[in-house]
Amino acid sequence: MKSSQKINNLEDLKVEIARLSVRKKEQELYLLDQYELLKAKVESPIRFFKNFTTVVPGAGIVKGVASNISKAMKGKDADWLTNVLQIGTPLVLNSTLLRNAGWLKKAVVLLASETAVGQVNQSKISGLIGKITSFIRPKGKKKKKKKELLPPHVLADDANADLGLTTPSETY
Repeated sequence: MKSSQKINNLEDLKVEIARLSVRKKEQELYLLDQYELLKAKVESPIRFFKNFTTVVPGAGIVKGVASNISKAMKGKDADWLTNVLQIGTPLVLNSTLLRNAGWLKKAVVLLASETAVGQVNQSKISGLIGKITSFIRPKGKKKKKKKELLPPHVLADDANADLGLTTPSETY
């Protein structure tokens, strides 16, 4: 929004700067107020859940189990393989083994499978594959062919002979 007054001197400039700084503070306060209102709206479901868990007996235990599972899933050993398995395991189990199971059975099995998959990481898998390959690999002794070692001057004489050069032992 442009000011209708033109700035002609230093006093006009100072007045305009003061006016703009006051307007800036008003807008910042308005935006901060709007942010607090939005934050309160977003946090209302979380507050409802917290109130619900304090009123319902036994809900604290479920909340503790869920937080332990989320800690296991977000462990320090989580890598791309762990994340892929955590997403893929429920999909595979639901489409194969748990196709006709009830929701309680699915929930328990999927919870246990996600916890178990949370412990799997890339280094553990590669270690297991290394153990399997060392078990399968034959343990026979390797035979190395030994070359006959010739004195270096004999090899040099042969190389010079092939090139048509004279050897240092020949006289002129």
